[in-house]
Amino acid sequence: MSYLQAIIIAIIEGITEFLPISSTGHMIIASSFMKIAQDDFTKLFIIVIQLGAIFSVIVLYWKRFFQSVNFYLKLLVAFLPAAFLGLLFNNLINSLLENPVTVAVSLVFGGLILLKVDAWFPDSEETITNTNVTYSTALKIGFFQTIAMIPGVSRSGATIVGGMTQKLCRRAAAEFSFFLAIPTMLGATCLKLYEYFNNGFVLTTQQYYILILGNVIAFIVAMIAIKSFIEYLTKHGFKLFGYYRVLVGIAILVIHYFIYPITTI
Repeated sequence: MSYLQAIIIAIIEGITEFLPISSTGHMIIASSFMKIAQDDFTKLFIIVIQLGAIFSVIVLYWKRFFQSVNFYLKLLVAFLPAAFLGLLFNNLINSLLENPVTVAVSLVFGGLILLKVDAWFPDSEETITNTNVTYSTALKIGFFQTIAMIPGVSRSGATIVGGMTQKLCRRAAAEFSFFLAIPTMLGATCLKLYEYFNNGFVLTTQQYYILILGNVIAFIVAMIAIKSFIEYLTKHGFKLFGYYRVLVGIAILVIHYFIYPITTI
């Protein structure tokens, strides 16, 4: 992986991590199109640079992290389903990460859901804010997050929709999704780093620099993306993201089956 390729992937991560369009899916497809080497470092990079993006949540919402112990306990409860199932099906998840067709199909199905979700769960006076999230609601959102283990589903999309099913308003559901990304992606990063080094791989000096560069760029871009997304989502809902997912998913399938096969990473 070159520095330029790392920069492009990091920009994609920063833009897509908190949008309901699947950051991992976009990075997999971009890596395939750029013909980045199909090696373990590429897979490590795609996971680890998400730390840079989620650090932007801590910076933007730092006051929320001083609310109460309950705030952290609710995040822990929401995190547990993904932690358990992630460890249980780790090998299957890794194999799915190598399949662009899985990403494309997930993008299409997820997009169709986003086209309807505003009508299914409209904001109203009865919707609640994230400060009123119960432990039961947090756990249910956590189970929705496990669906995003399938590449292309979108972790943020699954958890936001999960929050809306529990009568959270769009903003509250999105912000809880942002917070939940912190333990989830931290856990995924630690697991990936453990696997990488446990398998005897060693990072070169250039690879260290690439990881640092990727995280810094993902952090900066994500800061901008979060602010823009919250404002847009509150006013306009999910339809634009639904159309985008469907079009991109279909385009990937057409290219893969009728133009040239998209290689795995």
